[in-house]
Amino acid sequence: MTATRRTLATAGRVLAQLRHDPRTVAMLLLVPCLLLVLLRYMYDQQPATFDRIGPELLGVFPLLVMFLVTSVAMLRERTSGTLERLLTMPLGKLDLLLGYALAFGAVALLQAALASALTIGVLGLDVAGPTWALFAVAVADGLLGMALGLLVSAFAATEFQAVQFLPAVLLPQLLLCGLFVPRDDMATVLRWISDVLPLSYAVDAMSRITADSGLGGRVIADLAVVAGCALLALALGAATLRRRTA
Repeated sequence: MTATRRTLATAGRVLAQLRHDPRTVAMLLLVPCLLLVLLRYMYDQQPATFDRIGPELLGVFPLLVMFLVTSVAMLRERTSGTLERLLTMPLGKLDLLLGYALAFGAVALLQAALASALTIGVLGLDVAGPTWALFAVAVADGLLGMALGLLVSAFAATEFQAVQFLPAVLLPQLLLCGLFVPRDDMATVLRWISDVLPLSYAVDAMSRITADSGLGGRVIADLAVVAGCALLALALGAATLRRRTA
């Protein structure tokens, strides 16, 4: 069996597992939408505020949900012994993680499509730039959350520990991404830290798409940084994946 067929077989297995787990599917697809609806009605009297932060949170919510679900899903594979059995077969660690990436990437596409259609079509978000670019950044954010979730699962021994990585890995990015305070107004050290965190580039891209009618080169650069960080996290995840459980 070729590496491509092994990767596709892994993706098919993960999707089959998801199909039999409607609660996880609902969390992946509906929770970002429900949070965006809540946000819209929080700012019902301030539509300009929703137009400002709505696109940025359209990228943040899928990232949080994908991180949580994929870190727990991979850890469950390890603690149940499934991962160890799989890796005794002619299946490389990178094949396994790419299979997960393909499966959850398909979910991220659907998740971003639902959230973008809801936010722009139903909730009336005003976006100056192309809506497909907003969708692309939302997908990239979901993939980044998925890749980070797979990476941190290698360092957790239990599902409880995997959940604990969320505030350690994602909350600093959320605080320093420019959502609450413009990054240019931060102290120099915080700005330096912000510059190396991928969520900062996702939020910058969303802000530029919201404000500018065209698609500038900086949006493409921001999107490339987010996608590159997702690929780097997958590569690190494959390098740190253990063949034996502790």
